[in-house]
Amino acid sequence: MENYRSEQIRNVVLLSHSGAGKTSLSEAMLFQAKAITRIGKVDDGSTTSDYDPEEAKRKISLSTSLIPFEWNKTEINVLDTPGYADFVGEVKAAMRVAEGAVIVVCAASGVEVGTELMWKYAEDRGLPRIIFINKIDRENANFFKTMEQIEAILGKKCVPIQLPVGSESTFEGVVDLIVTKPSDAPSNMGDSVAAFRDKLAEAVAETDDDLIAKYLEGEELTEEELRRGLRAGTVEGKVVPVMVGSASKNNGVSELMDAICSYLPSPRDKGKNTARNPQTQQEETIEPDDGAPLSALIFKTTADPYVGKLTYLRVYSGVINSDSSVWNANRNHAERIGQLYRIRGKAQEAIPQIAAGDIGAVAKLAVTSTGDTLCNKEHLLAFEPIEVPLPTLSVAVYPKTKADLDKMGGALTRMSEEDRTITVHKDAITSETILSGIGEAHLDVAVEKIKRKFGVDLRIDTPKIPYKETITASVKAEYKHKKQTGGHGQYGHVMLELTPLPRGTGSEFGAKVVGGSVPRNYIPAVEKGVNEALNEGVIAGYPVTDLKVALYDGSYHSVDSSDMAFKVAASHAIRKGVPQAQPALLEPIMSVQITIPDNFTGDVMSDLNGKRAKVLGMTPGDGINVIDAQVPQAEMLKYAIDLRSITQGRGSYTKEFSHYEEVPQHIAQKVIEESKKEPEKA
Repeated sequence: MENYRSEQIRNVVLLSHSGAGKTSLSEAMLFQAKAITRIGKVDDGSTTSDYDPEEAKRKISLSTSLIPFEWNKTEINVLDTPGYADFVGEVKAAMRVAEGAVIVVCAASGVEVGTELMWKYAEDRGLPRIIFINKIDRENANFFKTMEQIEAILGKKCVPIQLPVGSESTFEGVVDLIVTKPSDAPSNMGDSVAAFRDKLAEAVAETDDDLIAKYLEGEELTEEELRRGLRAGTVEGKVVPVMVGSASKNNGVSELMDAICSYLPSPRDKGKNTARNPQTQQEETIEPDDGAPLSALIFKTTADPYVGKLTYLRVYSGVINSDSSVWNANRNHAERIGQLYRIRGKAQEAIPQIAAGDIGAVAKLAVTSTGDTLCNKEHLLAFEPIEVPLPTLSVAVYPKTKADLDKMGGALTRMSEEDRTITVHKDAITSETILSGIGEAHLDVAVEKIKRKFGVDLRIDTPKIPYKETITASVKAEYKHKKQTGGHGQYGHVMLELTPLPRGTGSEFGAKVVGGSVPRNYIPAVEKGVNEALNEGVIAGYPVTDLKVALYDGSYHSVDSSDMAFKVAASHAIRKGVPQAQPALLEPIMSVQITIPDNFTGDVMSDLNGKRAKVLGMTPGDGINVIDAQVPQAEMLKYAIDLRSITQGRGSYTKEFSHYEEVPQHIAQKVIEESKKEPEKA
């Protein structure tokens, strides 16, 4: 491929509900552009996009693939994204570096949940888009019914610029409404062509004062005027052209590629971006110019045990060259650029440079990760970070063998580098390693990848809840540790006072002994024994918190007393005192914000009531309700799955830790009983 100027480049993200045919469409595009010699199929895992073994196995896209090709003296970088909701992080990153979108809708299934979500994401980013109604040759395909759904759900600005000739098994091709007049239409299509052509002319005319005047005077718009107005309307987001075809039959695909070149914006059309100097915080306007200072955003990282780290980048200004040195503005660190590549699926073509507006990749960067900005050290620039959805589902992960244990930490770290919607942390209370992601499929795929890429076999389980214990009454506890074993014995005698503290205070230790009944040099040993017993828990094995422990008296033996004896005595005194102080179990409470369509509000509220939630408020707006609630963490373990089920995938939520609260007695009793019989997990 030759080098293209920014006005000759189109960076286009493919979006859809899962199964609408994005990958088949990208494959057909590659074939039309003569970039491949045969069309691969999703079902047999032979497509250029879905090259990952897990994608071939599941027959769905799991990550964004970069698919560049040349068409009409234009370089088109297609970003084929996953349609499954669990992999929305990949979608958001791809949308960040695209100037336009093609939203694929299945002619048989119509507008689905994923279609609505992708549409919303594109609207939020202000991405100009084209809709491609795919699979028009399938059984039950219906262009006109699908078009009605598109207008009703996505809006009246969606206007067909093509009509299908036939449908299902009789589908023959498409009629271009820009060039075809009713008199030239195939038989029985004259009325449809006239009606939809008029709708197109009206939509296009509304983008331009001169055109609307001509249209209102009853004059027919020329083909050139229609194309010019359609481009202006699409770039401004006032019009969304709707096209139709069959990717698997390679029908209507070249027309879509023409439309991408004609109607979607180039980096030059999109114009200015903004970046910030990370030192001065001064904002700067970035133009897609090869002669400008370098600014490039890292939008994807893949980890491979053989190839190493592969970093995908979009250059916004300037030029990045192979075998050069650049500056990572986020890490404040120099980065050596080795060989640059143009990536097509898993194929890598070495290239000398990546110019403004273009997308490429580089291997084995040392410090750079997704979301970072590469620039010149003399001209610091950093883009806003890529928005990453917060994880909503967590599992505990355990190594299956000792060898897996040794490699587990490194593999999990590399996995979270590759996928920023994956997070890993060690729970300080339960000592479990917690892997968090967007949903069940997301976490399953992560565990499979860790096994395949890094040879680490993991077992997953439901995470334990990090309960805590506390006391609700003041007590005094005494313990005398006395042992005679020939020679020196052991003697330590403590008298402790346990007092409840306000929730969230933690534990405190103090000594108020008088008269030297416990020598000062033994008090640190007493504190150590107290803290160890509190950390191990008394009633259910969870840390004891929100109490003050005071050493108020005791006794010692001049020969037999030791640090160890006082530590043991203090530990036993705690285990004796806590059960007498009306102990209680505390559970973590999460602050949750749930965003749902209006019509699911009742079902979601009912479900929350069953989860012991406290609903704090509800904010309605534009067909959407936002519910703020506080919910015990124990009730939230599978909420990502529950909410998706209740709202048919239309609901979303965020959560964060709020505070600890006392567990109701009947539930606490079950937790305590479980803790006593629960075997240690390997």
